Amino acid sequence: MSATAEVLDQLLETSVVGSFTRVGYDARRRLFHWAPPSSMLEKSVLITGATSGLGLESAITMAHLGASVYFVARDEPRARAAREQILAASASGVVEYFIADMSDLHSVRDVADRLLARTDRLDVLVHNAGAIAPTLTFAPDGVEVTLAAQLLGPFLLTQLLLPRLRAAAPGKVLTVSSGGMYSQRFDIGRLTKGVEPYDGVKTYARVKRALVVVNHEWARRIPASEVVFATMHPGWVDTPGVRSSLPRFHRVMGPLLRSSAQGADTIIWLAADAELASRDGDFWLDRRVRSEYKVPRTRATNPTADQVELWEWCSVRTSPPESPPL
Repeated sequence: MSATAEVLDQLLETSVVGSFTRVGYDARRRLFHWAPPSSMLEKSVLITGATSGLGLESAITMAHLGASVYFVARDEPRARAAREQILAASASGVVEYFIADMSDLHSVRDVADRLLARTDRLDVLVHNAGAIAPTLTFAPDGVEVTLAAQLLGPFLLTQLLLPRLRAAAPGKVLTVSSGGMYSQRFDIGRLTKGVEPYDGVKTYARVKRALVVVNHEWARRIPASEVVFATMHPGWVDTPGVRSSLPRFHRVMGPLLRSSAQGADTIIWLAADAELASRDGDFWLDRRVRSEYKVPRTRATNPTADQVELWEWCSVRTSPPESPPL
């Protein structure tokens, strides 16, 4: 790895636009001579949000690499269509889906029960499902829907699937964050109580920051020899979600946005590559560990305390309700 490549990579990272767009992806792929991802034969993967965009691209490629692919979707017709696409690329022939709403903890428990009954080992869990809510909406348990679907749902699913992930020795939990998280400082009060008037984009960015925070706590609590945890952001990607939720951003940046394949590359590489086993709790972009802060005001003053507080809040919120007294 040349010193020149390192310098150019850091210049791209500092520029933000150069880093997050297809410009950064293309430059880094050439600078660091990226190899194709490793085979995933005999590996099993569960991906949330795999009917379009990054999730679908990841599922198709991992299936092509030989993995048995399970995925979570909300809509039956879209799930069936995605399964056909994934199955067409599959080298293992194992592609199954579960219909669930990640904001509904009962639904998440049902997915975990069905997967636990289906396989005795899970090599990779990819938390990818995500969307920007245009208006204030609540999940079945009364929590704002972005917080419920993209933080509490993944937290609970991880917890329930730990036995299967540990059986892979080590399993991997990969969480898709967003470049938008760089604009937000973690604050559990603002995260859990929300702001008025409701701002879906800001709420999404805060939850994406929280995913990185709680990932560190998972890594602190679970030995890397059992399960390895990583978060990543895919850069700015031309996905259906970006087109519908951020139309102005899409119009301005459209020609420079990454393809879904470019955005999903690091997800797939982390899932397939053995190098991740030597890292734990890191935040990645374009196959390299990155800083979690670009704006000084967003930097945590006591990150470990933040991690513990958020992990415990999630744990309480996702605990099963107590059985009624006899």
